[in-house]
Amino acid sequence: MTVTVKDVAKKAKVSPSTVSRVINNHPSISQATKKKVRKIMDELGYFPNVSARNLGKQRANSLGVILPVFGSKEKMGNPLYLELINAINERAHEAQLTTAIASAKTQAELLHNIQQMHRQKQVDGFILTYSQKNDPIASYLQQNQIPYTLIGRPAEKETSTVYVDNDNQLLGKQATEYLIQKGHQNILFATNVDQEILFFERYFGYQEALMLHQLPTHPALTLLEPHDYLDFPERIKQTQASAIVVIDDIFALRVIQLAELHSLRVPEDLSVISFNNSIFATLVHPYLTSIDIEISELGKLATEKLLEQFEKQPATGVQLIVPHRLVQRETVQPVED
Repeated sequence: MTVTVKDVAKKAKVSPSTVSRVINNHPSISQATKKKVRKIMDELGYFPNVSARNLGKQRANSLGVILPVFGSKEKMGNPLYLELINAINERAHEAQLTTAIASAKTQAELLHNIQQMHRQKQVDGFILTYSQKNDPIASYLQQNQIPYTLIGRPAEKETSTVYVDNDNQLLGKQATEYLIQKGHQNILFATNVDQEILFFERYFGYQEALMLHQLPTHPALTLLEPHDYLDFPERIKQTQASAIVVIDDIFALRVIQLAELHSLRVPEDLSVISFNNSIFATLVHPYLTSIDIEISELGKLATEKLLEQFEKQPATGVQLIVPHRLVQRETVQPVED
């Protein structure tokens, strides 16, 4: 026998209209009620007629997740994006939405994919998982008034963009201050990206910490291509650096490899701290000291803010800051007197 909305309402002891609102993820229904009704739906084996509902509402009931252009296998393997996708999928599933991934090898190809998804009404909106200067993807979404949530701080139009982020300047500052507290005075900042807003903010935080403690700041050690890696030992020697702040965990592993290649022991000769607290932080020794940025929470909040836009709630200049925490492990060692 087919289970109906009325059957669900009767067992959940709510009205059929409440069940309908839960199905449509209406913001007027409390999370507790939504959870209770969805549990009853699962128990009874009730599945909404999504096709009919979408036809009536002219909705695709799907959201797109836009990944950055990956210029290397190293960046492609960054677990941050997998964790984000899992968190977005989980929240979308609760709202009975599907997700579609948009990725490409070039910026032009990625833009073409986004345009197709939008024009063919494959999705109702997007979650943009990165922020960078002069991004044609962000411009296209804004110009066409497509609902989207940004993970990261906007490069422009902050007052009209819905975004969730960490306080990345504070992250950069606190990571550097942690090294200073351990007695380090000559500290470098290493990165494998130079156009993303995340880089600028973390680097500014690094500079702020050093200037506040009247210690020397240094230009970012930017390693974009393999030939840039030749600069690494020379920069360490020139600056007499005893510690380094690295843009993220996966690149920190590369920095540790470079250090060892040039007979620098971590942490005895060079302390290393990074960001994300990903699975890579504890895969190899020494275990990586890292700042946990609560990636799953970023993904879930981004999805929540996109769902609100689907329900036509105001979406002007919304900013949500996700907290972070330092995870102390083995790659930072105090300076001996």
